[in-house]
Amino acid sequence: SVSKEIKANCPQGVLQSQTLRGNPVEATDDAFWDQFWADTATSVQDVFALVPAAEIRAVREESPSNLATLCYKVKAGAGSRERLVLNCSRLLTRVLPYIFEDPDWRGFFWSTVPGAGRAGQGEEEDENARPLAESLLLAIADLLFCPDFTVQSHRRSTVDSAEDVHSLDSCEYIWEAGVGFAHSPQPNYIHDVNRMELLKLLLTCFSEAMYLPPAPDSGGTNPWVQFFCSTENRHALPLFTSLLNTVCAYDPVGYGIPYNHLLFSDYREPLVEEAAQVLIVTLDHDSATSTSPTVDGTTTGTAMDDTDPPGPENLFVNYLSRIHREEDFQFILKGIARLLSNPLLQTYLPNSTKKIQFHQELLVLFWKLCDFNKKFLFFVLKSSDVLDILVPILYFLNDARADHSRVGLMHIGVFILLLLSGERNFGVRLNKPYSVRVPMDIPVFTGTHADLLIVVFHKIITSGHQRLQPLFDCLLTIVVNVSPYLKSLSMVAANKLLHLLEAFSTTWFLFSAAQNHHLVFFLLEAFNNIIQYQFDGNSNLVYAIIRKRSVFHQLANLPTDPPAIHKALQRRRRAPEPLSRTGSQEGASMEGSRPAAPAEPGTLKTSLVATPGIDKLTEKSQVSEDGTLRSLEPTSQQSLSDGSPAMEEPDQAWREQRRLSSASASGQWSPTSEWVRVWADAHGTPPLPGRGLTDESEILRFLQHGTLVGLLPVPHPILIRKYQANSGTAMWFRTYMWGVIYLRNVDPPVWYDTDVKLFEIQRV
Repeated sequence: SVSKEIKANCPQGVLQSQTLRGNPVEATDDAFWDQFWADTATSVQDVFALVPAAEIRAVREESPSNLATLCYKVKAGAGSRERLVLNCSRLLTRVLPYIFEDPDWRGFFWSTVPGAGRAGQGEEEDENARPLAESLLLAIADLLFCPDFTVQSHRRSTVDSAEDVHSLDSCEYIWEAGVGFAHSPQPNYIHDVNRMELLKLLLTCFSEAMYLPPAPDSGGTNPWVQFFCSTENRHALPLFTSLLNTVCAYDPVGYGIPYNHLLFSDYREPLVEEAAQVLIVTLDHDSATSTSPTVDGTTTGTAMDDTDPPGPENLFVNYLSRIHREEDFQFILKGIARLLSNPLLQTYLPNSTKKIQFHQELLVLFWKLCDFNKKFLFFVLKSSDVLDILVPILYFLNDARADHSRVGLMHIGVFILLLLSGERNFGVRLNKPYSVRVPMDIPVFTGTHADLLIVVFHKIITSGHQRLQPLFDCLLTIVVNVSPYLKSLSMVAANKLLHLLEAFSTTWFLFSAAQNHHLVFFLLEAFNNIIQYQFDGNSNLVYAIIRKRSVFHQLANLPTDPPAIHKALQRRRRAPEPLSRTGSQEGASMEGSRPAAPAEPGTLKTSLVATPGIDKLTEKSQVSEDGTLRSLEPTSQQSLSDGSPAMEEPDQAWREQRRLSSASASGQWSPTSEWVRVWADAHGTPPLPGRGLTDESEILRFLQHGTLVGLLPVPHPILIRKYQANSGTAMWFRTYMWGVIYLRNVDPPVWYDTDVKLFEIQRV
């Protein structure tokens, strides 16, 4: 009945033919606009229902001047009555995507030419010169700190005149305590709802990025974000702080009784989701192409570090990179860990606690924090708190491994672990015993967080879907990066690693793609690291290696003659199974776990751009004796990042291998004897302790009493492949982030059915 009333009061469904199609409407026609903004409380859902897509497109094509006038009017109306402001904001949220969709309209918001709606508004001259986009963004920023509308008024009397709003110091009105602000304002439902509507409009303004195809070379600056996060916006700092604190202070479970989320709707959650989405979009910044601020060790009394250089012009990125106080880091890390762990909360009463849905946005935010603020990254790794981030990520990776619609989630989880694994402390932290029993569909084991990581990675590789293959390099690079620090692997994890070696070293797998042999060498390098640096505690692994020594002998004697290569590939055509699961003793899965499920048929997903290869994603560094890293990247472009442990590998052999691995003129690559010989000789197999032992009891005795003196070569330097910022990943993050935002905003469906270009919408 409410909608009926709205329909009755709204001028023919707001944008109907007789209002805005056809005759030009003047901005000064007060009678028309008073009727147009019929003062009826509507929700954003009503506006979407009343303003059909076809009507907006029709006005855009047939009466462009009226659409232009409407946009100016909305902006002009945005300083008056609250309900009017909200209706303006909802209407713009509805209309903007259709303006972005049409390339001819794209410049409209940035031109100062049209002059529509400028007449008789009595604004100062300089306001006249502002493009519509700028004045709209500044109006939204002002409204986000408007007393009694989005923030609590501090004064007895309300702020009436616009002058007061413009002179107010918004730093006193930050929405939530946390970074740089100690006072937690009274929760206010109305304010939260109003903030959310305005943030939705802001996100819609930023979404022009969705209507441009992915271009790797474009620096990718979004003009809306660029202006909003510049010094032109005097609310940039309080707004950045408000968004960050609102997200990190949110506790979905609260002090509530079980099932309270079914009794009361939580009005805070939609605001937190919107805040997280606006935050990650404003932080979309390609750090590979710009100079990111290097922060030295000085601290000042403020929340932001004031050290030179000034850093990027995007103030949100700038502020994020300069947070430096321990208590602020603690607040952010605890908040993100609390929210990421929320979907894992197990209670005895099913569905009794609220489960949040915005973990993907949180992972992007965590990535940005670690990528832009190195002090935050070191803080995360300083204590075992990093494990509170690791366990949820491993949970999501394991849970999403069979689901085609969650490939993006798999990638971001792996990228974060790759970034963390470049730091020695991450490997050291993994030795902490794993006792939290989150029900996961993996074999039961007793051991450390390192065992958990290996068991989950094994599960992804052997029982994930085909589209995860490009991630195998990354997963094994993480294992290699942490291997020198793993004090004691459990028998379960040791067997999993050897099962992977067995699967990856079958001749048909090695010969079926030019890069597959890298996976074997990553595993050999990890075994070498553990044997050379952590032999004493790793009898489980050494025992497993000796038991499977035939795999190593087979690798050392790979067939290189053409008939044998041909035969191996024929075997593959008969058995297209991606990786053999036999030989991996699958124990019973953990109690209370559900198997990883594929996506429901018909689930929507968005396409992603390809991620760079591991040699572009990482750069090699050598760990010196004092623990410092020395980059090993050759100055010329032919870098050695092929994943080989052989540091001394001659450049010539490497170039040869590159040449032989690239596809032939026909575009179809096929293995040759020469190709196999080059990499097999370059890499060799690791020395095996106890090579002459044959009987199991002898092996055990050797492990208990044997000495390795004289058996092992001098330890090689530890080699770490650190993540390095690059434009390829920046582009990947942009498409992933907007894809998540597109799919998560379904009520109202802001972008649904518009012609987005950044990605394709597909059904599983």
